[in-house]
Amino acid sequence: MKSALVTPVDVKLMNLTVAVLVLVFVALCAVASVRLLSRASQFDIQGIRVVGDTRHNNSVSLRANVAPRIVGTFLTVDLERVRAAFEAAPWVRRAVVQRDFPNRLRVTLQEHQPVALWGGEGDARLVNSFGEVFEANIGEVDQDSLPMLSGPEGTGAEVLAMYRVIAPLFADREMLVEQLALSGRGSWSLRLQAGAEIELGRGSPDELRPRVERLLKTLTQVVSRYGRAPDAVESADLRHENGYALRLHGVSTTQSDVAKK
Repeated sequence: MKSALVTPVDVKLMNLTVAVLVLVFVALCAVASVRLLSRASQFDIQGIRVVGDTRHNNSVSLRANVAPRIVGTFLTVDLERVRAAFEAAPWVRRAVVQRDFPNRLRVTLQEHQPVALWGGEGDARLVNSFGEVFEANIGEVDQDSLPMLSGPEGTGAEVLAMYRVIAPLFADREMLVEQLALSGRGSWSLRLQAGAEIELGRGSPDELRPRVERLLKTLTQVVSRYGRAPDAVESADLRHENGYALRLHGVSTTQSDVAKK
């Protein structure tokens, strides 16, 4: 019986080395081929299609502004970089960039939907429907139809949420909230279109709603005692525990008994 031949260790190592080198060579060739292919002229980006919300942005102008910032071909272009370039444009809230084979890009835009002004007089910022504060040319919106909201930086969503709770309560009594502000100490105040200044105090929407409802339920009864209408209110302070302080044009009183009813 013949004994089996044993392959020497050095031969095994040599065979393994050759196999590894062959694999590395094949991989390098593949990478080089992909790079050459990706840089081929047929994959140059030939156009950008812009769809979606473009009420405040001209598609042609957007493409012209972004095109110089696009680096690479259809296969190598950085889509995140293109997205950031489009989102840097005024009014653009979100951009989704996709490759459109064989040599085009498709960009779907979502614009900010302004629901309020933000800050103070002369501030060129707006609040969108998500409570996000953004900069834009406010001359492009009907400022008279938008309320003015304000608060510390980063509180846009909180202030808008409060406005959406409080404003309808006044609107039901044909009283429009013109301004709503959150102070740095967390206290809320508002101004009605008729000019009344109302201090709401601190609290969440669930805490402030009963204070406003207490005022509105008794306001007509209180002001009628002085021969006035609700639009005669100059200011109101709702921070009292069981009532509110009310100032009418030419009259001042503290209301508590009626509010308890």
